[in-house]
Amino acid sequence: MTVVKHSDPNCIFCKIAAGQIPAQKVYEDADILAFHDIQPWAPVHFLLIPKMHIPSMAQLGPEHQEVLGRMMVLAPRLALEQGCQPYPEGGYRILCNTGVHGGQEVHHLHIHLIGGPRPWRKG
Repeated sequence: MTVVKHSDPNCIFCKIAAGQIPAQKVYEDADILAFHDIQPWAPVHFLLIPKMHIPSMAQLGPEHQEVLGRMMVLAPRLALEQGCQPYPEGGYRILCNTGVHGGQEVHHLHIHLIGGPRPWRKG
């Protein structure tokens, strides 16, 4: 199992969370950052990340319940603020790739929130 570090100096999402690389922010607090995807699949496409470096869902433990729970509760509010239409006629997709076989490209846990009118580029 990979060791969870507070920050990884080689991780692009850690650098974004630290303000070393600019991002179009959607939301930020002490533990969570949400920012627009640089290659959006849909009219609404942003990422939610914990600021703590957690490589993937596979490394989650009980100590991460609070931050992941907050991310999931925050997602619907941000989806509406970013232009997704309300449930049930509207909606959005939440996606979290894990590992190489799961399609994960950046090994810092991140949740995609994708929505808006179809058709989408992908998904």
